[in-house]
Amino acid sequence: MHTKQTKVLTHQGAMAMLAAGIEKADEIDQPQCIVVVDASGEVIAEVRMTGAKFLSRKSAYTKARTAASNRSPSANIPEKMIPAIEFATQLNVTRLPGGLPIAFDGDVIGGIGVGSGTGDQDLEVGRAALAAIGADAL
Repeated sequence: MHTKQTKVLTHQGAMAMLAAGIEKADEIDQPQCIVVVDASGEVIAEVRMTGAKFLSRKSAYTKARTAASNRSPSANIPEKMIPAIEFATQLNVTRLPGGLPIAFDGDVIGGIGVGSGTGDQDLEVGRAALAAIGADAL
């Protein structure tokens, strides 16, 4: 077999995720940077809410790419592996919480990264975004 059928996240799905993430961030009164990437780590959609820390956009992007690449929440990277992984990827991987894979029935099709709040707030917003499109809950 030389090919495989794959699912892709559409821009409509990414926008629905942003809308749900913004709604949750407003609900918890924590402006956020939210970045949605496809399975290759390319940005599909992003927002920096009014009042969110501008540097959190970079961490949200790194969280999303980490989750998509590793097919696992960004916080799941073993701590002892971080120095080597950071060096090998030129700081393009993080262990910060707030990055979640976007998956359907275990098939990862992208990642979402949220930053500007506490780790728990970032995850709360990310989970709301996943729920908005019926993705696997984490």
